Amino acid sequence: MVTLEEISQLLYGAGEEMLGWQGTQDELIELAAKMFPGKAFCIVRQWILINLTVTSAEKDKLTTLGLLPATLFAHEIVLDSKGRFQPSMWVRSNFGVSFSQGCMFETKSTVYLLLGAGREKRLALALLFR
Repeated sequence: MVTLEEISQLLYGAGEEMLGWQGTQDELIELAAKMFPGKAFCIVRQWILINLTVTSAEKDKLTTLGLLPATLFAHEIVLDSKGRFQPSMWVRSNFGVSFSQGCMFETKSTVYLLLGAGREKRLALALLFR
């Protein structure tokens, strides 16, 4: 069972700082449109890139499915291109399929655009689903 302390550490504890996108929001949208034409995007702030600790069997399964052992949590949605999420809500993504430019976390359906500074943390896969 996951404790309140573990959840608190994941959401609010220290992690390795990452810079994310440092330019304007419009420049980030333009870059995403070039790299992922037609794909839905979600701009987020106060984000956490969660690299999952997986067994070799779990890694093999994810690789077979074309997935990374990583997910994203963001405390604040700035803009969702499809209107699925309202500004200021939080979001946790599905598994990633790519991470590029240090600011674009892609899942099968969405590219999360990481605005400003965020954190990178590690978490056991088993804890993610508890």
